[in-house]
Amino acid sequence: MEKITDWCRLWKELSDIQEKAFVRKKEHQSEDFWKHKAKKYDTMVDERWAKPDSSRDFLIEKLRANPGARVLDIGAGTGKWSLLLAPHASRVTALDPSLAMQEVLREKIQNQGISNIDIITGSWPGSETACHDYVLASHSMYGVANFKAFVNQMIQTAGKACILLLRAPLADSVMAEAARHVLGQPYDSPNFQIAYNILLGMDIYPQVIMEADGAWPDWTNDSLGEALDEIKNRLDLTHNSHYDDFLRKLLEKNLRVRDGKVVWPKGTRSALVYWEV
Repeated sequence: MEKITDWCRLWKELSDIQEKAFVRKKEHQSEDFWKHKAKKYDTMVDERWAKPDSSRDFLIEKLRANPGARVLDIGAGTGKWSLLLAPHASRVTALDPSLAMQEVLREKIQNQGISNIDIITGSWPGSETACHDYVLASHSMYGVANFKAFVNQMIQTAGKACILLLRAPLADSVMAEAARHVLGQPYDSPNFQIAYNILLGMDIYPQVIMEADGAWPDWTNDSLGEALDEIKNRLDLTHNSHYDDFLRKLLEKNLRVRDGKVVWPKGTRSALVYWEV
C-alpha cells in the first residue's frame, strides 16, 4: 500500500534546500539581498502583471464587497499587491524585511500620492501586528520552514479571510524531471501543491483560482554551462557532480537558444488560495 506523504516534512526539506541556494547566490553576504536587485525585481513583476488576471480581479471584488476593509500584505516587496489593493481598502499594511524593497515602494507611494499604506519592517511568522480583515501572503512563504506556523499566525491575525499566492509548477517541466531524478519527487522547492495538502491536513478547505494568463514567462541563462550551474544550485548539487551527465543531457534536450541566450521552457504558474476564518 502506498504510504501517505508527510507534506509538512517535504515543505521543510525543500525550504531548507531553497534557502541554501538563495544564500549561495548572494553577492554580498552581509548586505540585504535586494539592495542591488529590488528595481530589477520590480520591473520583472511589472512584465508578469502586464496582462489582466483573475486572481487580482478576485481580490478587488472581495474588497469592493467589503468597503472599509484593512489588508495586511506579508512580504510586500516593492508593493505590487499593496498598491493594487490600496484604492479599495481603508488601510493597507505592507510588511517586509528588506529596506531596499521598502525604498522602491515608498517612492511609488509618493509618486502616486497614496496616503493609506503603512510600511513595517519585519518577517513572518513572528512580527506582531494588529488584526486586519484580510491577510495576504504572495510568494513570501517559501523561506519559512514551518508552513503551518506561517498559516496559523495568518489565521490569528485575520478578521475575515486569508489569501496565499503560490507558484504551481507544471508536472512536465524541466525542473520537475530533474527533481524526480535527483530527489525522488517532482518538486525542487516549496509550492502550491505541497501547501494545499498541508492546508487540507489542517482542516482548511480553500478556494483555488489559477492564474488566468497561464505560465510565467521563460527565464534565460547566458550559456548552457550557466544553466547547469543554475539547476545544480537549485537542487543543492553545487559540490556534487554525480548527476551532471543526466542534467546536461536534460538541458540540451529541452532548452533553446534565442537572441544569444539559453531559454528555459515555461514551467510555472501561480495559484491563489483563499479561505474565510
